Amino acid sequence: MNERSSIMGRMFLLLGLLMLLPAAILVQILRVNFYEGEAFRELWSSQAIDYISIPAQRGNIYDANGSLLVTDTAIYKVAVDPLLIRNTEAANRVAAVLSNHTGRTARYYVDRINSSPSGSQYLVLERSVPVQAYEDLTELSLRGLILEEEYRRNYNFGTLAAHVVGFVNHNMDGMAGLESRYNNILRGRDGQQQVRKDRLNQIFAYVGAPRKFPKQGYSLHTTIDSKIQAIVEEELKEGAIRHLAKYGTAIVMNPKTGEIKAMANYPVYNPNAPATIENENRRNYAVADIVEPGSTFKLVTAIAAVEQNVVSFDERFETPESGRKIIHGQVMRDHNPLGTLTFTEVMAKSSNIATSEIAQRIPPNTFYQYARNMGFGTPSQIDLPGELAGRLQRPYEWSRVTLPWMSIGYEVQVSPVQLVQAYAAFANGGYLMKPFVVKSVTDELGNIIEKNEPKKVRRIARPSTIEKLIPVFEQAVSDSGTAQWASVEGLRIAGKTGTAQKYIDGRYQARYRASFVGFFPVEDPEYVILVLLDEPRTSIYGGFTAGSVFKEIAQRVSGLQNSILRTQPSELLAESSEFVLPKLEGMNRRDAELLLQRSRIPYKVSGNGNYVTGQQPAFGELVLRNTPIEIQLSDTATDSIPNGFARIPDLRDMNMREAVYLVEKAGLEIEMVGSGTIYTQFPRAGDLMRQGRTVTVRGRAGAFNQQRSIVSN
Repeated sequence: MNERSSIMGRMFLLLGLLMLLPAAILVQILRVNFYEGEAFRELWSSQAIDYISIPAQRGNIYDANGSLLVTDTAIYKVAVDPLLIRNTEAANRVAAVLSNHTGRTARYYVDRINSSPSGSQYLVLERSVPVQAYEDLTELSLRGLILEEEYRRNYNFGTLAAHVVGFVNHNMDGMAGLESRYNNILRGRDGQQQVRKDRLNQIFAYVGAPRKFPKQGYSLHTTIDSKIQAIVEEELKEGAIRHLAKYGTAIVMNPKTGEIKAMANYPVYNPNAPATIENENRRNYAVADIVEPGSTFKLVTAIAAVEQNVVSFDERFETPESGRKIIHGQVMRDHNPLGTLTFTEVMAKSSNIATSEIAQRIPPNTFYQYARNMGFGTPSQIDLPGELAGRLQRPYEWSRVTLPWMSIGYEVQVSPVQLVQAYAAFANGGYLMKPFVVKSVTDELGNIIEKNEPKKVRRIARPSTIEKLIPVFEQAVSDSGTAQWASVEGLRIAGKTGTAQKYIDGRYQARYRASFVGFFPVEDPEYVILVLLDEPRTSIYGGFTAGSVFKEIAQRVSGLQNSILRTQPSELLAESSEFVLPKLEGMNRRDAELLLQRSRIPYKVSGNGNYVTGQQPAFGELVLRNTPIEIQLSDTATDSIPNGFARIPDLRDMNMREAVYLVEKAGLEIEMVGSGTIYTQFPRAGDLMRQGRTVTVRGRAGAFNQQRSIVSN
């Protein structure tokens, strides 16, 4: 009996111990849920709930005419929660919509959903679908369907204005250009979406997750004119390749406002794929490069000398027959022996010796102050990143040769944008304008958030000084000046060439930068253009290299503006008894006869064939209007025209329709300004031009006839 009692006691003890386990579990459950539940729930949230950023749509960038240069392209991702739609009609509906837009079968999507892992709650079906597919899926309003929107930066015109607009990295942060300078304004404010984390710490979205929507970035409206920008980039590229230059830079600025209308560098890069080109070519040389400017800096010497009355315009300067002069032990050279020169000729022919002689009459502090007033030695504050201030030594740092050499553009370093800013001040009557690229900032509704107005920094000289000097610099762009290659027929241009030897490894070497800065039309300047070529190999002189590129740009840009009318010889505006014979050789017979008939020129034909091989009198001769000319025909054209080029026909006195026929037949484009009878064209008749480029013609009806009668009286 005692033994049985002992066994039963032990059994009851064991049973009691076993009953303690569920009791302890129950107590633990009560403790977790009622006493420490809130703390554990917070711990679970911190470990299993997370937030991911929803990128804001980056603001757009527009050109001066409202063309969209840069925008975000939406990328729509489609995902599902298989736990909610597996083996349901919802899966079939999603699959049907996707099939309509992607070309895949509906069965493909249904099989992917139904065969997904049992624990999967996030399955991506398509990473990029069209916007219409996104909208159709949204209309389904299904639980378990997850639609995500992402953005990619798209530069609509590829390389156009690449160095101005810049580019973004994979995080959509601006890395260069306006994208970098205005990054905080463009990027907006990101939103947030709640997500979950599994045991492996993998993040996945879930239906009904709280979301804070992003705020779209502001948009930039720039001063860049995409038409002018395209012209500048095309001509800069052609010029750099033609003259075998390492790189080139060009800037077009409105001298009255400081607006940058175009800014280009060659080589270029595509901001849609910035990693495909070397870092050096992504650098904006126009603001981030400092160079010794050479003779373009003589503007400072000219203004300081005239304003300080240390030179007179009728004074004559004797330069050595050898073209060399020793100044404080160093040799100053002219590009050629220039003999005796007036002050105007000193600038037009770019005499270093005479310019340095003039500069040495100016006190160093005075010369320094004029250079500083014209923007050299300080940043221009243009709204682009990477600008350098340049280098302008203070007079106490000068040696005995600093002033004469600085007067011709050595021992001073400037950026291209500083140089164009100084010439803009010269062109507008003496006001240094702050250059800028962004004209206004707007929100997503088009409301103006910020606006940049033209800002006058200071006056660089008296108006009378500027007025006296403009004809001097206009003379530089004449047949007797160093910039004759920059001249455009009928367009008054003032400017200055520059050729600067490069200082490398502690000494000047036989490597050069060639430049030209000019503005037009002189009577009311609308554009200042700088062209700089680094180490051109066809010639070291800025007039021939950079000047010829300037000419092509100025010729085409002036054709875009109705306000820029070229000076026309009276014989083009009146029915004169004399006229200059056009070039017919090399034209086919039909085009030549059409040209003669429309110009009311009597003619006779000799020989047989389809090409004009000769004409009497010759091309360019001045003859009476009633003088018949003879054209010789042959089956073989003797005028050799290189492949890809065309000879520009004489379009004067034709109507627009006839001109379109001739120009397009030659493989060229035509830009028509005005209407009625054509009274002028550019480029001029007889020139060779690469096919695909544009010939601009101007026509006048009514008013033109009235002007002709006034002139003839």
